[in-house]
Amino acid sequence: MSMTRELSAGAERIHEQAVHSLFKLLESICEGAVVVDREARIAWISDKYCALLGLGSADDALGKEIEQVIPASLMRQVVKTGEPILLDIMDVGNQSFVVTRLPLRDEEGTVTGAVGFVLYDKPQYLKPLVSKFDKLQRELAAAQRALAEQRRPKYTFSSFVGASAACLEVKRQARRAAQLDTTVLLHGETCTGKELLAHAIHAVSARADRPFIGVNLAAVPENLLEAEFFGVVPGAYTGAERRGRDGKLKLADGGTLFLDEVGDMPLTLQSKLLRVLQEQEFEPLGSNRVIRVDVRVIAATSRDLKQLVEEDRFRSDLYYRLNVLPINVPPLRERIEDLEALCEVILERIAERTGLPQRELAPDALAALAACSWPGNVRELRNVLEQVTMLAEMTRITARDFASILPDLAVGAAHDHHGRTHGHARRLADAVTEAEAAAIREALAAARGNKVTAARLLGISRATLYEKLQHLGPTACRT
Repeated sequence: MSMTRELSAGAERIHEQAVHSLFKLLESICEGAVVVDREARIAWISDKYCALLGLGSADDALGKEIEQVIPASLMRQVVKTGEPILLDIMDVGNQSFVVTRLPLRDEEGTVTGAVGFVLYDKPQYLKPLVSKFDKLQRELAAAQRALAEQRRPKYTFSSFVGASAACLEVKRQARRAAQLDTTVLLHGETCTGKELLAHAIHAVSARADRPFIGVNLAAVPENLLEAEFFGVVPGAYTGAERRGRDGKLKLADGGTLFLDEVGDMPLTLQSKLLRVLQEQEFEPLGSNRVIRVDVRVIAATSRDLKQLVEEDRFRSDLYYRLNVLPINVPPLRERIEDLEALCEVILERIAERTGLPQRELAPDALAALAACSWPGNVRELRNVLEQVTMLAEMTRITARDFASILPDLAVGAAHDHHGRTHGHARRLADAVTEAEAAAIREALAAARGNKVTAARLLGISRATLYEKLQHLGPTACRT
């Protein structure tokens, strides 16, 4: 027992020596030190601190409240709260000190005062540390901006190119949907711009400054969809990530979740999505903890959801929950008036990306494209224009430049120069010939029969015009 007491007493002595030695060490290496009592009155101050403050001696400061000697001091706050202020810059007159302040406690843990040390009397000594901190702050801010940029909507309504009646109506409905903060269902053929509209709706909604998270249900394997949606806790199943992973729902919290090709969603996942829409909560895989989220869902599909409901391949309750604000996105063939504007924008982007000269379409080329049925919609149009840009030798693209690219493309619902439509399909070569004839007729009419002027309007040489007139026959281009 006596040995235990001896050990304890020895430990206390070592502790006292350590405290005393540490204080002496700090007092010797610092530019100044001061101790206050529990009333924040100066109980001791080092000679170096007196010199820094311009005091004659320590006697000029002892017993005075700390603020009388150092007006900017926060020692009273340390005494009052018992919390240290480990690093601070304190202004004294026209000087700045880097200081640290620590509470003093008795054996019972009661605050009895505080001690302060002037670490540096020139803050510039901290410049290397401050510079490193600033660099880390800048890197963090840059990373946060990059992450925000990735989750920011890529498109706005101006990205949905066109001024046709069909296009303007879609934009009107989408803008209306953006203000209502409810579920939206975008229906239309593939590559008609449904994802673009989803981005645009988010961009002008009240959630615009929050994440836009998209998932293509047709592109994710069925066995991974639940993990993609709800996330996974560590060790949820064999092969799961060691640290777990947040799902799309968690990432989209506060923002918009875009479900592309929602008609391909498995039935097992449909019921869980319905719960999320109704309750705004879910459980990650491998967890029984419920996580609440606030997400706005925009869904898109190229399939007939009503028919899928009738075939018991899509839940009717989920269909009605998604179909709150339906918007039908028209295919390209139903807004063919937008073709010229779309071609112009696409050709500009191709030129920017490839560095190739800016291409433009001759009237006969535009007429030939307008005669196509475009089953692949805007993506098919973009693909065709990319190909013709790579293959065409001249800056001005004519209808014949498309002959090798679309030799067998059927032309559906092609318009003649009176605006009538033909229900049957024709060969591209026939459509090109008719389009050329129509363009030449219009140019000759505008030039009042002057073939030199007509050739200039068409962007071809006079010899080429005479050649085409001869090839088309005497009556084909009669005005």
